[in-house]
Amino acid sequence: MKLSLRAALMTATVFVAAPAVAQMSDNPMVGGAAMLAERNIVENAVNSADHTTLVAAVQAAGLVDTLQTDGPFTVFAPVNAAFDALPAGTVDTLLMPENVGALTEVLTCHVLGANAMSDVIGGMIADGGGVHTVETLGGCMLEVRSANGMITLTDETGGTATVTIADVVQSNGVIHVIDRVLLPAADDGAMNADENPMVGGAPMFADRNIVENAVNSADHTTLVAAVQAAGLVETLQGEGPFTVFAPTNAAFDALPAGTVDTLLMDENRPALTRILTSHVVAGNISAAELASMARASSDGFHHFNAVSGAALSAQVRPSGAVYIYDESGNAYLVSVADVNQSNGVIHVVDGVLLPR
Repeated sequence: MKLSLRAALMTATVFVAAPAVAQMSDNPMVGGAAMLAERNIVENAVNSADHTTLVAAVQAAGLVDTLQTDGPFTVFAPVNAAFDALPAGTVDTLLMPENVGALTEVLTCHVLGANAMSDVIGGMIADGGGVHTVETLGGCMLEVRSANGMITLTDETGGTATVTIADVVQSNGVIHVIDRVLLPAADDGAMNADENPMVGGAPMFADRNIVENAVNSADHTTLVAAVQAAGLVETLQGEGPFTVFAPTNAAFDALPAGTVDTLLMDENRPALTRILTSHVVAGNISAAELASMARASSDGFHHFNAVSGAALSAQVRPSGAVYIYDESGNAYLVSVADVNQSNGVIHVVDGVLLPR
């Protein structure tokens, strides 16, 4: 850790404390549970169905007693889906007793030694000309911004989390629910946010392009065959950047019987190309960015177009999971997010996005 927790409690640069004036009846529900303002952070967190991973991590790191003290603390609390989005095996590795130091560093990147309600945070962002930098109890430096009425936090790796539920008042501070795990810089011994998850049993290398990685995934052999049949290999090996929503083999198998075989026929190449390019978007768009734009939208959806011209929409569910809707209104889960490529990013989806 950059600072010991004890030292950080005394020396970290923090927000100005704000009184916890909300009554328990004013608190939002979190993870399907009532949050009671007369209970402390741990007492409330254990009741949230969306924070079981966070609670397990706090217990494994031995931080329960600390977060039950008077504080005050501000806790940015990642949902289970945020931990699930980390590279495969990361959480299990951090929960091992020998990694308690790294786990503690990650967790204390989410804690401030003050009671910072959203209006206080907003005021400091305004005073800073649109951004305010704060040091957490773990010594992590976070950049805090506001966009379209949503507070975001950018960690030392460049990852950005959005506050999805603000101002959950506690007896010893406040909780703000976030949709991404905040990470310390890689050279501090914690995990690197740029590390890619495994896909289809294969490592994904950020210095390889979309096609070079996709051909190694056992879950994407149908997609690769379709890209080859459509003559799109060279395009997807170009500089881009591209955001590709990559359906699994199971997603293609779920189409009506014979659909894939028919699409792979030479005479149906235009139709196959239109379907495949309905999964490709110009630019490098992270799952967090999709979620942030969806939450900022008046209807709760981020509407955008694939390179085929097909209309797509992204929605983030209360669990933090991101779903992509095709033109027919079918919704498919982003099951593996943010697989970085040299020419963009892949998000694995569990359905084929079909144009009308």
